[in-house]
Amino acid sequence: MDFEDILRRERQIPIRPLGAGYVYQAYNLEDGMVAIKIMKKEKFSQRELDSSINLYKHFIFKTKGNHNQFILRYHFYQSQREYPIFITDYANMKTLEVIVRQQQMKPLPNYALRTLFKQILEGIRVFHSAGLVHRDIKCDNILLHCPPGSGRVYAKLSDFGFAKKEDLEGGNTYSVGTYPFMAPELFQIPVISTQKVDIYAVGITFYRLLTNDYPIKGNIPDDYFRKMTQQMYIKRPPGITDDHLWNLISQMLDFNPDRRITATEALKHEYFTSSEAISDISPEQQELATKATELKEKGDKTISEYDINPTFIMPETVISNYFPKDELEELIQNNKENKTPKLKVKLIVKMNNKLMTVKL
Repeated sequence: MDFEDILRRERQIPIRPLGAGYVYQAYNLEDGMVAIKIMKKEKFSQRELDSSINLYKHFIFKTKGNHNQFILRYHFYQSQREYPIFITDYANMKTLEVIVRQQQMKPLPNYALRTLFKQILEGIRVFHSAGLVHRDIKCDNILLHCPPGSGRVYAKLSDFGFAKKEDLEGGNTYSVGTYPFMAPELFQIPVISTQKVDIYAVGITFYRLLTNDYPIKGNIPDDYFRKMTQQMYIKRPPGITDDHLWNLISQMLDFNPDRRITATEALKHEYFTSSEAISDISPEQQELATKATELKEKGDKTISEYDINPTFIMPETVISNYFPKDELEELIQNNKENKTPKLKVKLIVKMNNKLMTVKL
């Protein structure tokens, strides 16, 4: 099956494959650069579609103007014979794992670490405001994206294949997710899958980012749960020396979901709100916020509240340090091309004019 031909028939212009599976970087005239996932009909995820529709209903995805930058936006779903496709925003800086693998050798500055955690928690807070539970939060499902020419990077929550409405009744008899990001209550019968399981997974994500390790390890569910019940709580690792930060993470990793904090509560924690945290702003963060404020005052409607708040701004220069030189050069080149997408479309169409004609 020629999957690129499927995309062309749907008026999507394929650019290149993205990693494993049938995922492509592509371009269309309405949304610009996008990522497209192709799947067989029998593997189609109705949950993924339902979750994206729910986010639209709650105005978290907006068809025009601003939308929350910390959640990967789904544009639409199309059925092409036996191969449905999902179209989402394209994230151009891989996943959080890029930083995790190098954090011990190249630690993020404190201000950048706080910003990254704040972006992720804000994405979770907004996702939860739609009444949804993600159920598969992990480093690989947090994408990094630098809008061309912006000088800033957004962490984006992605992959809604396991997402569902929050279960407050405890009626499930099975659990989903990825070890060891799964909360203790997911190993009990009946399974109680509330939004608190996402908070636990985010806590593990933060722990892993700081230590490049997991607090509990197990190869099979029984082994993992046995170690969890023996340990009873997550011990503080030597590598986390900031008391405010550990207090935040420990509350996110509380084994009792009733005591575990929410995303809203986490964002109000001293780690983010203390005088030390508020003053820990880099000159580049402040400069980017000032530029965004000036653009907003001139009528730029694409500028959001996050763009003018320096505590939410992750400078591109910080994240660029985690890319090998050749990958960084490729990223810079791709960003330059993406800033003038119509020229790129003309070139691609000319190369494939026997297959597709696009009116610009």
